[in-house]
Amino acid sequence: MYPKELKLFVGSVLLAIALISPQRFLGKELGHPKFLKTPSGIRFSWIGEKGREPVPTLFLFAKDMQTTLERDAFGTVAWLLAKKGFIVVALDLPCHGGDEKIGEPPRLSGWAARVEKGDNLVPTFIARVSQVLDFLIQAGYSDSNRIAACGISRGGFMAIHFTAADPRVRCVATFAPVTDLTILTEFSGNRNESLARSLSVMHVADKLGGRGVWLYIGNDDERVGTDQAIAFTRLVTRRAKETKRRANVKLIVDSSEGHGLGISPHFEAAEWIANQLAEGR
Repeated sequence: MYPKELKLFVGSVLLAIALISPQRFLGKELGHPKFLKTPSGIRFSWIGEKGREPVPTLFLFAKDMQTTLERDAFGTVAWLLAKKGFIVVALDLPCHGGDEKIGEPPRLSGWAARVEKGDNLVPTFIARVSQVLDFLIQAGYSDSNRIAACGISRGGFMAIHFTAADPRVRCVATFAPVTDLTILTEFSGNRNESLARSLSVMHVADKLGGRGVWLYIGNDDERVGTDQAIAFTRLVTRRAKETKRRANVKLIVDSSEGHGLGISPHFEAAEWIANQLAEGR
């Protein structure tokens, strides 16, 4: 093999490895997640660097705060944006990490158990996230005009609710998001179905007009519901038009089967988020 051909071959191999696991390279360059607490005691993880001036900020939701930023499947979009000068923040989702409670099932089974007892999961979590954002702005980390949210599956559900509840969030990107809790197997037979249904993101679609919404879903995702995800984007568009606001919605229905995604959508989402926050500066 000639030297030039060898260089091309090695370059192709390195690119393929990077596409499979970009965090391995980006994480090594940028360092591991750091941890902070707000004055009120809310703990969160973050990556990136505090700048001389406040910087654009992404809130990323997937599972617990550490896993969210350390696993390729969840954190790739975060490391890509940190490379662009963002800071990226993660919190423990309800029933994950530090929010797990003794005697309560973990993760989504815990969500179902709490809802069955009448616990509305969303407002408490969103209030915590907004308090973290308050802290980051006041401490000079985050530019209040350049805030984005992103989430994967159950994290996408919370990212949409956070965006709808906090007008400082300019855009939201979601990967295979939960849109209706009652679709999940964990909520089958839940005795508080009315509360579960009331938490559907359909009920906040009218609050997203004029802000960016990016959604990726596989064409046969029975776990969270491909049809429900598509219906959500259509409703956001309709509500925006009804109120004469911009319908800034991008929907990607991919050929991936089941409830999953590869690494490549992270690259597209990162570019889209960066462009959304660059508009109007």
